[in-house]
Formats: sequence, structure tokens, C-alpha cells
Amino acid sequence: MKKTSVYLSDDEDQALNRAVEATGLARSALIREGIRAVVLAHVSRPRAFHSMGRGRSGSVKPRRWTSEELHAKRRGERS
Repeated sequence: MKKTSVYLSDDEDQALNRAVEATGLARSALIREGIRAVVLAHVSRPRAFHSMGRGRSGSVKPRRWTSEELHAKRRGERS
């Protein structure tokens, strides 16, 4: 396990203290639980690539590219 420091605003600190009182869990356990929830939410969403230089005119709906298509495009291959 690694040690880290986190700066909290007064409101965040008070909210964390209320959560500690409500759950009976340690501050560190609640912080780790929050980190796991955020990481899971971001990892579970597939990354969507847009635009690829189509501009911002709004006339063309952005295409969702797969990572394989992006790699092929970067290598100069045509699909």
C-alpha cells in the first residue's frame, strides 16, 4: 500500500467527517472506496473518438472511431 496526501476543501472535509460518523468506517477506507468508484466508472466506459479533422460546422455528425480504425489510419492503411 502506498501513502498519499489529498487536499480537501472545508466542505469536503466536513462531508467526509459526516460519512465517517454515519458509516463507522475510517476516513481512509471511505477515500479508497471513493477512488475505486471513480476508477470503475471511468474504466467501464469505452473511449469514443470523434471528429478526426472533420471540422466543427455541425453539418456532419461526428463518427465514432474504433481504436483499430485509428491505428490503421495512423499507419496509412485504408479501410
